[in-house]
Amino acid sequence: MPTRGSAGAQQIQRTIQDALASAGIRADGSATGVQKTVQTALQQAGLLASQDAIPQATPIDAATSPGTASTDGSTARLHGAEPTTRTARGTTAEHSYSNHAGTRSYMLYVPPGLDAAEAPAAPLMMMLHGCTQTPADFAAGTRMNALADAHGVIVVYPAQTARDNGRKCWNWFRSEDQARDAGEPAILAGIVDDIASRHRVDTRRVYVAGLSAGAAMAVILGRTYPDVFAAVGAHSGLPFGAATDVPGAFAAMQGRSKRPEILPDTGAQRVPTIVVHGTADHTVRSDNGSAIVADATAGNTTVAPLRAEVTATTKVNGRDCTHTAFVDAEGRVRVEHLLIAGAGHAWSGGDPSGSHTDAKGPDASALILAFCLRHRH
Repeated sequence: MPTRGSAGAQQIQRTIQDALASAGIRADGSATGVQKTVQTALQQAGLLASQDAIPQATPIDAATSPGTASTDGSTARLHGAEPTTRTARGTTAEHSYSNHAGTRSYMLYVPPGLDAAEAPAAPLMMMLHGCTQTPADFAAGTRMNALADAHGVIVVYPAQTARDNGRKCWNWFRSEDQARDAGEPAILAGIVDDIASRHRVDTRRVYVAGLSAGAAMAVILGRTYPDVFAAVGAHSGLPFGAATDVPGAFAAMQGRSKRPEILPDTGAQRVPTIVVHGTADHTVRSDNGSAIVADATAGNTTVAPLRAEVTATTKVNGRDCTHTAFVDAEGRVRVEHLLIAGAGHAWSGGDPSGSHTDAKGPDASALILAFCLRHRH
């Protein structure tokens, strides 16, 4: 762990504050039960800066490694704790968007007050569901709307159709859907423009995150539209160019991708990226998440590769969670990697009312949103 004065420690400490803020938790101690739960999850996921930066505390769990403690001076056990309860209070509307590449509908969530004429321009988070899911299902499982209320973020959930993919997967594995101005990337980037024509969107702060096939497409959008998306969140996803056909997709999901070792170099710095993946994911093997990280941290003709600044392994509900932060030459965190031992193919910290969720683990929604909101064009 870094010392209190290091740039890496300060950045990781800001991650805690941002994640708590995005979850609607203030430093004045309000919502203390929720605060303890989220702080504990963040601390156990390896997101605390250093032990000497933590107030005197008692151990969280008998299974926790020595020195692991709560941040508020009390025993705060995650085991048996009630799930964080969030209620979205904004408005949801259905829209459809078409361009030369096709048509997709999308569900748009706007937090209270952001439709007012005097409202400031708001960040936009695009959430891409996984196979068999729907926008409503994904919104319920991630609880992203209630988090968006707390931070003033508009959220859009594009919908894949059974016509375009029988299992409603985003077609990340087709070469025609891995290029700018073509296929699904063009449609999804166009949805951003469509929303900006209806609402006050801060175009410097447009983000995309997804699960599984949605995460793979989020990575593609970060590569093909780095001028649109300021950060990417990939949960249980695959790297850019992992496959170009259906057989290749299944091979890639099992960690047998035949993509070229050297991908085309655009000369541009990679989009900031946070990767969350479980080691027991037998649908999309976790080395795919490591490959996303490798791409996001790689250097090219204009920028140096990122370096690992912080790596820590701690426990959440008995699961080892390894968190690594990668920084640039100025010490800014550009990539984060959270590897959750024993977690499967499901949204970490998700709500059971949604499909493909796992309530046992760090709150992926809060962590992804906090990471994204630290970045802008």
